Amino acid sequence: MEYPDFTAEYQSLMAKNLTKDVFEQLKGVVTKNGFSLKDAINSGLVNPDSGIGVYAGDPESYTCFSPLFDPIIRQYHGFTGSKLHSTNLNPAEIDHHNPDPDNHYIVSTRIRVARNLVNMPLGPAISIVQRDEVEAKIVAALTQLSGSLSGHYYALAGMSAAVQARLIDDHFLFKAGDKYLGAAGLNRDWPAGRGIYHNDEKTFLVWVNEEDQLRIISMQAGGNIQQVFLRLAQALTELERHLHFVFSSRLGYVSSCPTNLGTAMRASVHIKLPNLGLDMTEFTSITEQHHLQIRGIHGEHSESEGYIYDVSNRRRLGVTEVQCVQDLYTGVVALIAKEKELAGQ
Repeated sequence: MEYPDFTAEYQSLMAKNLTKDVFEQLKGVVTKNGFSLKDAINSGLVNPDSGIGVYAGDPESYTCFSPLFDPIIRQYHGFTGSKLHSTNLNPAEIDHHNPDPDNHYIVSTRIRVARNLVNMPLGPAISIVQRDEVEAKIVAALTQLSGSLSGHYYALAGMSAAVQARLIDDHFLFKAGDKYLGAAGLNRDWPAGRGIYHNDEKTFLVWVNEEDQLRIISMQAGGNIQQVFLRLAQALTELERHLHFVFSSRLGYVSSCPTNLGTAMRASVHIKLPNLGLDMTEFTSITEQHHLQIRGIHGEHSESEGYIYDVSNRRRLGVTEVQCVQDLYTGVVALIAKEKELAGQ
């Protein structure tokens, strides 16, 4: 492998940090799972428009390729290697419940976390046999969920047209089309070893072997953030009785993408802001003050529809889960206040 030709169109953190010296230092490094530097950076090489441009194939990647990964983690999260990550999933410590009790602005609330199992490679390096083993372990744990969390698992392989149509209508189904994940090796052997679990009330969802081995999601209509967080915390408590997740005192919950380290949490609302949507400079300024980011309603790399935006926490590493949710609450309060002010004008 030769040093990549990074033209001006490459603006990812990978391209900025993979100097020739770092490349020479790492080009021969391979993890115990056979994951190389080329594997780690391939998504960013194939997709010059990548924002990050690297993926980890296993927890070991974060140490083996640390001369590349550490600066990216520091620049994205503002987090240095001397710090330690702490976790706090206590719903009682969330100060506020609902920033929009009259349901004028918030369409829905969704909080998800990524998790991966110990003693397994991450998605970019996992074998088809290992992926099937991961699926079996997760499904066995999901069948133990009780009460309002109980539901059904639907494997993507062999899924009937009727079930597929229903999951699409519910906006639950994930697909293999993402070019960034594909170039990272995360779509290999599709759809084997992958599936979706949801509870009967459709307020709790688990994606199995998408970008991470588990994407655990709590959601509901409206803006009751604490209620959504409480359901998520309860689910994690039950799942951790049966599954052991990779956790590092420095990096928190380990994920395949460095942006999801730490809490691995994305707390978000779909919020309608027709006036702020006409002034993206002001919109962006408010979200940045509160450590939030803006996406379209279909997630990353999508556009808004009807001035409805996906607003979520940006900080994940070096902050607790409670702090992530507080960021969302205070930021949304500020956005609604500005929207009301603009409407009055």
